[in-house]
Amino acid sequence: MIVYRELGSLESDLGFSLKTLYALSNNIKKHYVSVEIPKRNGGVRCLSVPDEILKRVQRRITEVILSGQRVSKYATAYRYGAGILKNASEHVGKPKVLKLDILHFFDSISYSEVKENVFVKERFSESVRILLTMLCYCGDRLPQGAPSSPAITNIVMRDFDEKVGAWCKEQGIAYTRYCDDMTFSGDFDERSIIAFVKQELLKKHLVLNYGKTSVTTPGKRQIVTGIVVNQKPNISADYRRKLRQEIYYCKKYGLEEHANRIGEDDTQKYLLGLLGRVSYALQVRPDDVALKEVKRWLTQTINERG
Repeated sequence: MIVYRELGSLESDLGFSLKTLYALSNNIKKHYVSVEIPKRNGGVRCLSVPDEILKRVQRRITEVILSGQRVSKYATAYRYGAGILKNASEHVGKPKVLKLDILHFFDSISYSEVKENVFVKERFSESVRILLTMLCYCGDRLPQGAPSSPAITNIVMRDFDEKVGAWCKEQGIAYTRYCDDMTFSGDFDERSIIAFVKQELLKKHLVLNYGKTSVTTPGKRQIVTGIVVNQKPNISADYRRKLRQEIYYCKKYGLEEHANRIGEDDTQKYLLGLLGRVSYALQVRPDDVALKEVKRWLTQTINERG
């Protein structure tokens, strides 16, 4: 494990001069722009996106410093070998599925949480801890949109995940956390889980978003991070239907005409988004011959269009 006691070693490993790092940290808000991303429910997600120079610094911090830090096995987002399929697979065929959401997750992670749990005093000198935390933080929130933030959330939540995971294991309950989405499955009284999780979240100054709490049984469609888990991991029938319908219209009317019909001005961007949705479906259904053929067609079409 690399220990950073001197600012010079940080400068060398990140590949940026101390002058640049301090200039960024002293005017950090000026290096962010606010971006609104549409959400599926019709709302918007507000992101604080760093400019190119700060983004490069944050990526280097992630690669050099954050990537080597331990995260919990219960964290299934933002780390190698995990993802939505891994997250959902833990909950297949269970009597009950409980989903809980953390309210304003990124916004609620404090400066001190990042400094004390990510850039720990056993590994970093005080001056290095302050500088790194300032480079990864913005105002009064962890910026959702910075490349360093996802890794930071997993490190900050590591002890929480381990404690909740151990408690659930004793109860015979499966637990995973995908960013701010927590999923529990098994045979349980959901009230006891909610009470325990609420108590542990408060220790980290986090609270539940009760509006997103849901419990489903095998008689209903159980969905975890967009994947149906009643019998085996699968995409929903509605998702498959809409995807097939969209491909049909693309071929029937032509790409430009169909894109215009649905209000998409940039056909290439639309195709890339469609390819992303097909690739997502193939993660869940890797042996689906029809989806593989559609992906080949989309990939070829995108390449031909340059």
